Parts: sequence; structure tokens; C-alpha cells
Amino acid sequence: MHTLWEDRYAHRTGAMQDSVIRELLKLTQLPEIISFAGGLPAPEVFPLDEFRAACETVLREKGSIALQYGATEGYTPLLEMISRHTARYGIKVTTENIMITSGSQQALDLIGKIFINRGDTLLVEAPTYLGALQAWAPYGARYLTIGMDNDGMITDQLEEKLRSGIKFIYVLPNFQNPSGVTLSMERRKHLVNISNQHGIPIIEDDPYGQLRFEGENLPSIEVIDCQMNENDGDSYSGNVIYLSTFSKILAPGLRLAWVIAPKEVIRKLVQAKQGTDLHTSTFNQMVAHEVGRGGFFDRHVLTIREVYMHRRDIMLESLQESMPDGVRWTKPQGGLFLWVTLPDHMDTKKIFLDAVKEKVAFVPGESFYPNGGGINSMRLNFSNATPQKIQEGISRLSKVIRTHM
Repeated sequence: MHTLWEDRYAHRTGAMQDSVIRELLKLTQLPEIISFAGGLPAPEVFPLDEFRAACETVLREKGSIALQYGATEGYTPLLEMISRHTARYGIKVTTENIMITSGSQQALDLIGKIFINRGDTLLVEAPTYLGALQAWAPYGARYLTIGMDNDGMITDQLEEKLRSGIKFIYVLPNFQNPSGVTLSMERRKHLVNISNQHGIPIIEDDPYGQLRFEGENLPSIEVIDCQMNENDGDSYSGNVIYLSTFSKILAPGLRLAWVIAPKEVIRKLVQAKQGTDLHTSTFNQMVAHEVGRGGFFDRHVLTIREVYMHRRDIMLESLQESMPDGVRWTKPQGGLFLWVTLPDHMDTKKIFLDAVKEKVAFVPGESFYPNGGGINSMRLNFSNATPQKIQEGISRLSKVIRTHM
């Protein structure tokens, strides 16, 4: 008798869905397709020589440790490096405030694992990061959305939203995925004030913060929270859980990210991670630490910014030259994405099918709205395609849009 597998799955699997972006990437792998769909860093900026040397050094000098099981919290020298890096931006954390995860996606899943009960309501931006929605849906999360403009989350809407009973607020303040916009300083402070007044934690997801091309560097929400609460102790104990990653400043294939949070939250995350994968790859952590020694991260980020700024500029110029009247787009000051909005009556899912026929791809905007919306919008990635492909891809996309208009 064959097992009826569909009768054996846990109820929570009913909320699991394939990642729209991952499925689109399968469709766009053909070499003739110019893809603006993924959030892929440019492989041209991967520091191959530094990785090659670091792997040899780690295996030669510490191979028996690198290939062994490690602590769930992470490799201590790497935790110390992150702690020193964070201190430069005005927040005091010890290694007890930090945990290494297998990418930020795992951090999002672990947050869901320790915080979300079925039926809990989370406040998210509209649009918001699709990966967070995918991580939290199986835990039974419901979503309350808050609008955005060119200054990010419209925090004036928060007070009314919080009356519904919110478990936590999720925000991507810097060059947001998918919109590319940045939360203004005034709104950052307003968000922290409201969080403090209501005792509602903030999940600050900051994978792109170091990829600023222009404009003023703004302090993280966690730094503002630390300053407002006069956190003068030896470690952070505020209302913010901060996530960041090595994926955008080294390489996504490492699957290395980190969480900064109060000690008691880190302890609970450690327990959750032990049941998931015991610990993140020791070898990968040691290699990242070896590569990062001597200030390499700071030097390498300058190279990445230069490449991505040029590609952003090419995409903005191409949009200006090619797109018909009635099409609008954001002008990000950093990061990997910009957001295109078409006239209200247009459906980018239908446009996508014709765009692929013309050998160009993007992500339809509806995917980033948990409660519906964004049907006339799309996300474009500018970091992965070469300048020549960006120009050609935008030209193809503009022709398709004109046809639909």
C-alpha cells in the first residue's frame, strides 16, 4: 500500500508556498534572457583571490577546528569582529548580543519560531520583503500593512494600526527590498518613540545598509533606540532585533548573517537554532573572518558601491529614455533594487508573460503585498546585469509596456 503523503503533512505546510522569485529565476536561466528578477550580487565583485588565500590559510593553520562542530552562537573571533564593527556605528554590544545564522533567511525563520503563535498579527510595510512573508506564514502569522512613500514607512499611520494588537513591527530601513526607498531620520525616530511607548519590538532587517552610493548615512534604528533609552551598560538591552548579512558585502553562497538582540532573546534564538542545524558552517565562518581581517571589508565595499552605483545610473537613464508617459520609478540612494509603478489599470503579471517572450524578466509587484495590492508595479534589480544588458533589457521591457498601454 502506497503512503498518501498529502494526508501526512503537518497543518502548517498548508501555508507554505513556493517562492515566486525562485520560480521566476528557473524560468529566466536561459542565457538569452536579460533578468532583472533576482536580487543577485554581481559575480564580478566576488573577492576570489582573497577567498582562495583565506581557504588555504584556514585549512593549513586551523583545519582541525574548521572542519569540526562548533558553537551554536558562532565562531568567537567572527563575533568579536562584528562587535567591533557595530561599535563604530554607536551601539554597544558584546558577543553575547550576537548570533551567527545561515543567512538572514534563517534568522527570519528563527524569529518566527520563537515569537509567532498562530493568529498573531505582524505589522509590515506594503510592499515588503517576500522572504519574510514566506518564513512567517507557516507559523500562522497574519499581516497588517502600512503604506510607504519616498521617505519609507509612513509612521504617522502607526498609532491607529497598533490598536489592532501587534506582535512586532518589521522594517527594512535602508534601500528597502523591493522598493529601494530609505526610511528618513525623522521617521526612524518616530518609529522608535512609538515602539517605546507601546512596548512593541521592532525587527530591523538591514542587508543593504553598507551599500550607500550617495546621500547622508543614517543611524540604524537599533542605534537610535540605544540612544533614546540611554543604554549605558556593557551590552544592548533595547526593543530592536537587528539583522544583517555577509551576502551583499562578500558572497551570498557563504550563507552567513548575524542577529543582534538583547541577551535573553539571543539565548532563545540559540535554542531554536540548535533544533534546526546545530550551528552555521564553522569553515565558512572562519574563512569570512580570515578574509575580513585587516580592514578588507571597508575597502571591498567601496568597490561594490562603485559598480552598483554605475549600474543604477545606467538603469535610471535607460528608464528615462525609454519608458512611456505615465510610468514612474523610485531613485534609490543605494542597495540593489528600484520599483516601477505603471498606470492603475495595468497588470504586471500579464506583462511579465509577454516580457519573457521578448527575453527580459522582472518580478511582478503583487508578490510583495501580503494582503493584496501592487498589481500595477514591478521590482527591477540593477546589481547583477552588466551596463550593456541593462540598456538592452530596459529597451525590451519598455516596448512590451508600450504595447500593453
